[in-house]
Amino acid sequence: MAMTPESRQTVFRQIAHCSYVDWPTYGSSPLFDRSSLPALESDVRVVAKTWFQQDEHEGVEPFVHTLPLAYVQFDAHDRYAGSTSYEIETLFRLFLLKELYDWDHETALVEYLTKHPDLCDKLGLESVPDQSTLWRSWHHRFTAELQDTVETAARTILIKAQNAGVSVPREPERQSRRHHDENEESDSDDQTVLEQAETVTEQVSRVAFPAFSLDRGEGCEIHENAYWDLQTYLGLRENLAVNEGARSFIHESNRERTPLGHAHREHLRDLSIEQIREMYRQAVTRLLDRVAETEEFFRAGIIAIDITESDPFTGDRAGHEDEIIGTKEKTDEYAYQWATVQLVGNAVPIVLDARPVRKGDTRKEIVEDLLNSAEAAVHVDNVLMDREFDSQHILEMLSQRGLSYVVPKRMQTSEKAQAKRLLKRGKDRYETDRKLHLGDNEWHSTTLIYRRKEDSEHTDHRQYSVFMTNRKSGLLSEYGYRWEIESGYKSIKRFMAATTSKHFGLRFFYFAFACLLYSIWRAVDLLVQVQLTGE
Repeated sequence: MAMTPESRQTVFRQIAHCSYVDWPTYGSSPLFDRSSLPALESDVRVVAKTWFQQDEHEGVEPFVHTLPLAYVQFDAHDRYAGSTSYEIETLFRLFLLKELYDWDHETALVEYLTKHPDLCDKLGLESVPDQSTLWRSWHHRFTAELQDTVETAARTILIKAQNAGVSVPREPERQSRRHHDENEESDSDDQTVLEQAETVTEQVSRVAFPAFSLDRGEGCEIHENAYWDLQTYLGLRENLAVNEGARSFIHESNRERTPLGHAHREHLRDLSIEQIREMYRQAVTRLLDRVAETEEFFRAGIIAIDITESDPFTGDRAGHEDEIIGTKEKTDEYAYQWATVQLVGNAVPIVLDARPVRKGDTRKEIVEDLLNSAEAAVHVDNVLMDREFDSQHILEMLSQRGLSYVVPKRMQTSEKAQAKRLLKRGKDRYETDRKLHLGDNEWHSTTLIYRRKEDSEHTDHRQYSVFMTNRKSGLLSEYGYRWEIESGYKSIKRFMAATTSKHFGLRFFYFAFACLLYSIWRAVDLLVQVQLTGE
C-alpha cells in the first residue's frame, strides 16, 4: 500500500486531537520560535511516531518529501546571504535523505536522484544539483547546528520507522552522534554517562522500579513505571526541567502514555522524606546484590560521610528557613543541604544512603543515621570524614561501634603552637596521643598526626594539617579516598533534574534519585569493564 492524501490527513488529525502533544513545538513555549532547531527536532519526533503507525506508510522517502517545513525559518542557519539556485528547505530534505541511506559522499545522492525523477518532482527539484553544489551547501552553507539537526532527525525517523515495523535503509544508531562529538572536549565522566545511557536506563528499570512506588490507587491509565522512566530521562539529560522533559519524553519514549510535568511533580510531592529514603535503601540493596555477583566487587571496608549543598538559593525563603539553610562555608548565602554515605577505596563508589539536612540537625545525629544505613548494607571497617565532623562525641561514637576513623582537626591554639615548633625544627611529620573531653569526667582517646603539605603556599604553621585517628598513622594513607565523594558530588548534581520549586520533599527526591543514577552508572561501568576486559 502507498501513502494517500487520506492517510496523510489521518496522521495530522491524530496529532491535533492528542491532548498531550504540542505541534508545531514553537507555539508551545516561549523558549522556542520558528527558527529553533530543537523545536524542529521535536516536531520530527511527533510526526514520525504517528506517521509510521499508518499501514499505508511503508517507507521513509514519503516522510522526507511530505514532512511539513514551510513554517520553519531556516534563514538563521543559512550562511549564504545572496540568491541561490536551491532553497535551504529543499536542501534540508536532500541531506536528510542522504543521512537516512548513510551515503558517505554527495555523488551517491546525485546518482540516486538522477535515477528517480518521480522523487525529484515530489521534492520540488527542477534539476538535480551536482556534487560540488551539494558539497559546498553542506560544508559552507549549513551551520554546524543545522548539520546536527539533519543527523538527529534522520536518526529519529529510522528509529520510529523501525519501532513500527517499517523497513528502513539502514540500522539506526540508538545513540545520537552529537553526544560523542560534544563530549570529546568534556569530562570523560560525562562522555561515559552518555555512551552508557541506554545501559544505565535498563539497569534503573531492573534495580529501582521494583523498589519505588507511588500511592496512586487503582485504575490509573499511565503505568507507574512511566514516572520512574521520566525521572531517569530527566537525570540523563543535564539541567532538564520536568515540564520541558515531559514534552520531549512523549516522543522519545516507546510508551503509549507518559505523565505530564505537573502530574509528575504532584505525585512526587506526596512522598514523605522517610518513604523516599526507604525506597532508596531498597534500591541500593538490589544494586549491591547485582554488583556482588562479580568477583571484582569488594563489598567492604571504607565509607565516606559528607554533606553537599545545592546552588545558592536566590529567591524568597520565607517559611522555609529550616530547610533552606546557610552554606557550609558560613557565608551570607543560603542553600539546601544533603548528607550522604558512600563506599570509597577499592569498592564501586555506590551512595549507600542520603538524607536532607535541616536546621537543628546535629552532625552526630547525621553520622549515626547514615552509619546505621551503611552497616545494614555492607561491612564497614573505616570511616572518613572532613573537618566539619571534628567532634569528640562523634569520634567516641565511632570507636564504640568498633570502627576506625580519620578526621582532619581544626587547628586551635595548641595545634598552631605545635605546628610552629615542628616548622622550626624542620620536621615533616609528628604523632601524639590526645584525650578529648566528653564531659562528666569522661574522655575520648585519639591520636593526632601532624603532616606537612608538599609545595604549600604558606610559610608559617599553615604548612601543616592535623588529623585525628584511632588506628595510628597507617590509616592516614587511606584518607585520600575521601576525595572520591567530592568528585562524586559533581557527577550527582549533573544527574539532578532542574527545578525552581521550594518543596522540600521534591528537592530531596531529585537529589536522591540522582544519587541512585550515579551509583548505577558507576556499577554499570564496572560491569561493562568486566564484560569487555575481564578486569
